Amino acid sequence: MSKPSLLVVLSIATVAVAQPVYETSDRVGPVFSDLPSAGAREITLPQINLMDSPSPQVANQPAPVVAPYTAVQIMQPENGGTVHTNTGLFSMAVTLSPDLRTARGDAIAIRLDGTVLPVRRVTLQFDISPDEWQMAAKDQVEHQVEVAVVDRAGRALLIATPVSFYVHRATRR
Repeated sequence: MSKPSLLVVLSIATVAVAQPVYETSDRVGPVFSDLPSAGAREITLPQINLMDSPSPQVANQPAPVVAPYTAVQIMQPENGGTVHTNTGLFSMAVTLSPDLRTARGDAIAIRLDGTVLPVRRVTLQFDISPDEWQMAAKDQVEHQVEVAVVDRAGRALLIATPVSFYVHRATRR
């Protein structure tokens, strides 16, 4: 019973105890009333026995066991491969086992040339934006990208082997 309903019951019980009860008899048997009548006698009721209802017991169930991530790998760009982009926009693909648990807050964090990108991904195929490229990429020919599966707090749960790749920019002659 919730606290408000318990208070209501206690209030009603208190009012009932405070009012006199009268008993009279008719052909069928005793008749009880809170109003006196001819031939009625006041009766004393025993004290009401009140007990607090026990609070519901919450079973101490163990937290569901969640299998840890066992494998994460960068599939795109390929290690030693070349990315063709003039703006810095390029696609990435990651494999992960078991599947990414986004409902728990897990995500993919990316580090490009040593700089952690501010946006975490919740899919295994995504693009690196030109803004992210400008923010993180070093001014060099060879670049390195890493990914990690992170929890809601940003703690790394599993880190992939880094991939080195080259960027080719088209030039006009």
